[in-house]
Amino acid sequence: MFSKKDLNQLFESFNKLKIIIVGDIMVDSYIWGSVDRISPEAPVPVVTVKERGNRLGGAANVAVNIKALGAEPIICSVIGKDAKGEELIQLMKKDNMPTHGIIESTNRPTTTKFRVIGNNVQMLRVDEEVTDDLSSSEEKQLIKVIADIINNEQIDAIIFQDYNKGVLTKQTISEITKLANQYQVITAVDPKKKNFLEFKDVTFFKPNLKELREGIQANVDPKNISSLEKAALALHKKLNARIIMTTLSEYGVFTSTKNSGDNFSTLTLPAHVRSISDVSGAGDTVIAVASICLVLKQNPKFIASISNLAGGLVCEYAGVVPINKEKLLEESQKLYAK
Repeated sequence: MFSKKDLNQLFESFNKLKIIIVGDIMVDSYIWGSVDRISPEAPVPVVTVKERGNRLGGAANVAVNIKALGAEPIICSVIGKDAKGEELIQLMKKDNMPTHGIIESTNRPTTTKFRVIGNNVQMLRVDEEVTDDLSSSEEKQLIKVIADIINNEQIDAIIFQDYNKGVLTKQTISEITKLANQYQVITAVDPKKKNFLEFKDVTFFKPNLKELREGIQANVDPKNISSLEKAALALHKKLNARIIMTTLSEYGVFTSTKNSGDNFSTLTLPAHVRSISDVSGAGDTVIAVASICLVLKQNPKFIASISNLAGGLVCEYAGVVPINKEKLLEESQKLYAK
């Protein structure tokens, strides 16, 4: 338990941190409207448009959450040299985010997700993207950019945010992890299926239940502690990760921490009951909050608790929204303060 003063000081400490986010960034493009009839042309709802807008998405949404928490994010990624890429750069500048970690490529488009929201419910999503791996020259460019940033700036953590769009290749994952470990920089991973077992020697690994099942090819039962522990042990052996935290949706969150030798400590925390409107972007919020608390040397139980709480809070809103720092502090004081 914390005192309210302790929690306030912890949240103020967020403002001192600088964190690299590397992965697939994209534009989240929205159409908001109302629905009051079904189309006569097909059995689909007709959305009457009231508003349009674009937001930073994918790994960039992790950066948005990092900034909302008060820390400084540096996005490192490869985008297209196209209109959407320019739009993405302008969105970063509007949010006062540095752009020196961005590489523009003529070989791939900027990933864009178009979402249609009717009556505060997502009705349709259309993706415009290419998911091929970066070319060898693009890999080298990205690794060099990150090496230069680590050399010239005080970096507290690197977050790998994988959406399987090609930025996080085996080569980029391996080389960036080596750089981080060389400079004793904390690494946190939000993985996807394709490169699930490539993230070796990282500090913090955060799959959801589906990703865990696919990654180790086992039918993990979220209601069975021994099943979760067995899966985590297998993953520790494959990845040598210090902390593995698996989000279990309505079943809460499971954490396994490697101590000395073959000694592991595990815990399961229940989910916070919320009025769920949209789960889009919740994982981005969880990894952002967890990474910051990890840098500030919080224990695994608190990291799991507060990041799971933050993920639940953003699910109360339609669309992808960042965490509200003041609301998270207020909720944390109710739950964790003496």
